[in-house]
Amino acid sequence: MPMSTAEVADLDAHDPLRDFRDEFQLREGLIYLDGNSLGAAPTGTAARLADAVSRQWGEGLITSWLGAQWSTAPQRIGDKIATIIGAKPGEVVAADSTSVNIFKALTAALSLRPGRAVILSETTNFPTDVYMMQGIEAFSGGRVRSVAVDPEAVLDRLDQNVAVLLLTQVHYKSGLVRNLAEVTRRAHEKGVLTVWDLSHSAGAIPVDLNGADADFAVGCGYKYLNGGPGAPAFLFAAERHHQARPVLSGWFGHASPFAFEEDYRPAEGITRFLCGTPPVLGLVALEAGVDLLCRADMCAVRKKSLRLGQLFIERMEERCRAFGFRLASPLDPALRGSQVSYAHLHGYEIVQALKAADVIGDFRAPDILRFGLTPLYLRYADIVEAVERIREVCVTRAWDRPEYRERAAVT
Repeated sequence: MPMSTAEVADLDAHDPLRDFRDEFQLREGLIYLDGNSLGAAPTGTAARLADAVSRQWGEGLITSWLGAQWSTAPQRIGDKIATIIGAKPGEVVAADSTSVNIFKALTAALSLRPGRAVILSETTNFPTDVYMMQGIEAFSGGRVRSVAVDPEAVLDRLDQNVAVLLLTQVHYKSGLVRNLAEVTRRAHEKGVLTVWDLSHSAGAIPVDLNGADADFAVGCGYKYLNGGPGAPAFLFAAERHHQARPVLSGWFGHASPFAFEEDYRPAEGITRFLCGTPPVLGLVALEAGVDLLCRADMCAVRKKSLRLGQLFIERMEERCRAFGFRLASPLDPALRGSQVSYAHLHGYEIVQALKAADVIGDFRAPDILRFGLTPLYLRYADIVEAVERIREVCVTRAWDRPEYRERAAVT
């Protein structure tokens, strides 16, 4: 039986994470189900940015590289992210974009497996991951090969020719969760290193990179870490791999950047995975989001995420079964990340109509509606109301308007 209104209200009243909602800027009436694409703005971010601009930059000017600790922000924030993803201090750095960090992690892994030539991934992976693989193959003149196989065939494709396996832990469309520890173990049995994309994991589900013996990992800062649009990403390298040589050898990854030496000498530890000058303002905003998440219990976050997902699926089954939605996420909650996805012939149009109804989800081609579940600021009552608005859009065919069929540049 679906939960009653009283039961839903009781869940919200006794939610151990309920006070976090006040830490985010959320307009009254808006139901934001797109935190898996862009997290909401923490209320403290604006003040931190204002201080960074007016005092640190405006008054301190260049002295703030030391006085405001700008120069060490990538390592400091990396250590905070490490506590969220099961890494040790000195194994994570906040820098660059996810795409750039994928390139760095893949080339570092390749440097540790010089006798192997294959980078392996799965078809349907997030495109930028595979694009980076293909770019390395092209730049190498074919010496390194980019191979993507059916998701079910990935583990069987591991062999002595594969140098590195690149997988996303939580699939961006379906939300399917891969077993990080088991896949890593299977890869290591074949001598293959792993690079994990945690873009839909970090801050959404408990992650234990060291417990899984992971080699490298990357992730973005603007989804569940709430670092703002285009926020710096992060890169994890297990301490045992700090002798690796990522191809991008920029000056902030140099052992003595202000010695201005003619030749590159990599820094010790995780710092060698830096490249150019840190984007200070982006890091300031990212740190505000990370600090907020560091206060949350990830087990409580996961428990609420699973309950939100179950409630969403139950309500959709009860209220919207007749309108052609097909669940595209795993029904088993243990295999589902912090999102629920549905396939629908008119998915794009429905998502646009929902925006007009103050329900923000997103669309992924060809037919997927994604609804992100962000436990720090979503209430159980929001889920119930969101499904009612989805039903209303379908009952009234509000989606069937010419302007909703016009594909925008960003979906």
